[in-house]
Amino acid sequence: MPQDDHEQDAAAPGWDALGAALSELYGGAEPLGDFAPEVPYMLGGKEPLDAVRVYATSDPVPHWHLVGFGLSELYEKTGSDPELSGFGIEFSIRVARGPDESAPPGWPVILLQQLAKYVFAERPFAPGHTIHVARGTFGQGPGQEGPAPTLLAALAFDIDPELGVVDTPNGAVAFLQVAALTEAEYAAARGGKALEVLARVAEQVPLHVVDRERASVL
Repeated sequence: MPQDDHEQDAAAPGWDALGAALSELYGGAEPLGDFAPEVPYMLGGKEPLDAVRVYATSDPVPHWHLVGFGLSELYEKTGSDPELSGFGIEFSIRVARGPDESAPPGWPVILLQQLAKYVFAERPFAPGHTIHVARGTFGQGPGQEGPAPTLLAALAFDIDPELGVVDTPNGAVAFLQVAALTEAEYAAARGGKALEVLARVAEQVPLHVVDRERASVL
């Protein structure tokens, strides 16, 4: 998946609104770039997100912040709900950044695209939802060919604490953060307790930066 700047050929008020929210968060700092599929979804491509935008930041710990563009109405308004833009969400994920990393790993981009496929095929995720994921979801370790050893085994969703919900010309969009849970945390989160568990995890994992080497907080 190449890393390219997004070229807008037509008016994109939804896109501009999302970009403005990110620009405000990062004080106008330029993103590292956009991971965009070679063939857009609207033209028959297989990846639903038009792009995944990446920022490098060091607060509260060095990490990559990746945000998807494509589950809301980026261009003209086509949906019947005036209050929501598209599915009303866009994914956000923060991933630990090593001292020698100059570019983010590929697995978060793949993950966001896979989650977007689920949204288009099934239903949108919402705060408090959880999902168990396959071994290898969180990438490979340095110099490894197989999945990296990790206790992380599931995902949970909540509103991004920094980006929140934004109003766009096409309706509201909630930035939905993708957080990672260990098997023990996932077990505790089931039965409607995900937001409670996420709050406990956040006490030791600020901003839910995904670190595949972390231990369970439980």
